[in-house]
Amino acid sequence: MNAVVLPAVPRVLIAEADPWSRDLLKQVLLSVRCDARLDLCGDGQEALQQMTENPYDLVIVDWELPGVDGLNVLRSVRQRKRNPPLPFILMSSRNDSASVREALPLAPAAYLTKPLNMDSLTQRLQGLLLDAGEEVFCDVPPLAPGMTLSVYLERCRELADGAPLMTDVRLAVKRSLHPNGLDLTLLHDEIRTDPQITAVLIAAANSAAQHHGAAVQTLSQALHRLGSRQSMNLILGLALQHSARLSDPCLADYAERYWNLSLHTAEYARNLARLLDLDQERCYCAGMLHRLGDLALLRCLQEWKQAGGELDEWEEVGDALAEFGAAYGSALRTRWRLPLELRGLIAAVYQLGGGVYSREALVMNMAAQMARLTEHEGIEELAKSRTARLLKIGLPELMRLRIK
Repeated sequence: MNAVVLPAVPRVLIAEADPWSRDLLKQVLLSVRCDARLDLCGDGQEALQQMTENPYDLVIVDWELPGVDGLNVLRSVRQRKRNPPLPFILMSSRNDSASVREALPLAPAAYLTKPLNMDSLTQRLQGLLLDAGEEVFCDVPPLAPGMTLSVYLERCRELADGAPLMTDVRLAVKRSLHPNGLDLTLLHDEIRTDPQITAVLIAAANSAAQHHGAAVQTLSQALHRLGSRQSMNLILGLALQHSARLSDPCLADYAERYWNLSLHTAEYARNLARLLDLDQERCYCAGMLHRLGDLALLRCLQEWKQAGGELDEWEEVGDALAEFGAAYGSALRTRWRLPLELRGLIAAVYQLGGGVYSREALVMNMAAQMARLTEHEGIEELAKSRTARLLKIGLPELMRLRIK
C-alpha cells in the first residue's frame, strides 16, 4: 500500500448549516492546522459546487444539510472514483446502528455523532492533516502597506469575533464536570460573568438549528436549550480563537475596567429587578453585555499591534473606544441576532429614548447610573432623577442597594 503524502498547505471544505457549529469546526481545525485554506458553506448543493470547482484535501460535512444531505454529498464524491479517495468526515445527530450501516459502505474517514466529542474530532484532524509528531506554527499576517488604524478598525467592525475572554474557560468546564457529565448549574455559575461567552451562547441558542419557540434571552436559558455537550463545545471553541485572551498590559487594563463596569451594572440591574419583581436574569444579562463592543474593539487593537501596527497606548486607545466602541457593539448584536427585547434593554443602559419605557428599561438605565457613581457620590441626586421617579424608588432603597 502506498504511503499517504500530506499536502504542504491543506485545503478543507466545511459544510454545516448552523453558523455557530460551523465556526466551532473552523476554530478546531485551525487549532490543528493554522495554515489550512478553508471554505465554508451551509448547504449540500453549495458543497457539491465547491468540490467541482476546487481540489480538496479534506471535506467535513453534516448529514442533516438542507437541500442535498451530507450522505448524498458523500455518495456523489465516491462516484467520482478519485484515487486515493478524498478523506471525508461525516457528522450526524443520528447514532443508531442503521444510519451507521448506511454510511459505512461509502468509506468515510470518520463518522462522528453530534454533539461532537472535541477530543475525538481533534485527534481525527491531527491524523488526517499532520505527520506523526508534526506541529504547524503560523505568523500573524502583516498589515497592508499604508493601512491606518482608523481604516483597519472600520474594516474589522463587521468581522470582529467579539470580546476577549475574561474567564479561564477550560478551568470553568473542568470544575463543572462530574462523573455523570457536565453540571449546567455549576457551569452557569462559572461563566455568567463573561460577556463573550454569554453573548455567544445566547446567539447560538437562538440560531435556526436550535430554534424551538420563544427567543432565549438569558445565559441559563441558553445552556439548557443547547444542552451540556454543545454548550461545552462552544465554550471551549471560544478559547481556540485568535486573540481570545488579551496579552497586552495596557489593553488588558482597559478591558478589566470595562468588565468591572459591566459586572457592577449587571449586579445593580439584578438587585433592582428583584426589588421591583421583574426578570432578574434578563436584566443581569443586559448589564453584562452592554460593553461588549468596547471589549471587542480592544481585541481588534491587540490584533492591530500583533500585525505590526503602531499604537499610542493611552491616547489612541481612548480615541478609538470613543469613536468605534458603540458601533462595534451595535454591529455584533445585529450580526449575532440577539433578541430585540434584549437589545432594547442594552440600549436603555446608555439613554432612554422618547415614548413609553418598560420598567425593565428604566431599571437598566438606573443600574448604569449607579455603576458609574463612586462611593456615595451623587446618590441623593440620583434619587431625585426622572428615572427614579418613574420607578418610584427613593433614597432609602438606593442606599440599601449601594450597600449590597
